[in-house]
Amino acid sequence: MTDESKTALITGASRGFGAAVAEELSTLGYHIIAVARTTGALEELDDRIQGKGGAATLVPMSITDELSIQRLCLAIYERWGGLNLWVHAAIHAAPLSPAPHVDAKDWEKTCDTNITATARLIPNIDPLLRARCGIAVHIHDPQAGRKFFAAYGSSKAAQKAMFDSWIAEETPGSAKVVSFTPNPMPTATRARFFPGEDRSLLADPRDEAKRLINDLL
Repeated sequence: MTDESKTALITGASRGFGAAVAEELSTLGYHIIAVARTTGALEELDDRIQGKGGAATLVPMSITDELSIQRLCLAIYERWGGLNLWVHAAIHAAPLSPAPHVDAKDWEKTCDTNITATARLIPNIDPLLRARCGIAVHIHDPQAGRKFFAAYGSSKAAQKAMFDSWIAEETPGSAKVVSFTPNPMPTATRARFFPGEDRSLLADPRDEAKRLINDLL
């Protein structure tokens, strides 16, 4: 059964690693607050969570909308009073290209989603985590400096730098902050980056979700 006093916010929850984490946490009694843009994928996640005896609140929204972030965090505070866990798995994966040919619109969307939205989420979510001595988890993907990864790689490096600073600033009473790097998984994002690779050699997202949760809890 779900204990609504234990809350986990998953940004980027509809597919891939975010969905795997949401499902695994739901089996441990967490009420899942699942955020993603795609309503249909969120509903499919909800069906799987309910099938395992868990419960979720679905939040179809873009994390690039600052007002939506503020409304979400206020609603979480009013209903639950805080958060036990935030897992930030939301990303925008821009098409690969040589650094001199990064498309301006792709760059803007990459920065809006991976950097600016993260910078807005942190100050809005931090008080909710502090209220419960909660944990914030950044999902890292170390592609910075690789050929053709100028947009995605640099944005993920910037995202990690924000979380690393937050980690360094930890004091008694503050949220615990960690950065987690999953082993390569057969997600849709990776398929765009590495078409044709042998996906049977990649880690199962469910196993990586369990590894993260075992490290945290």
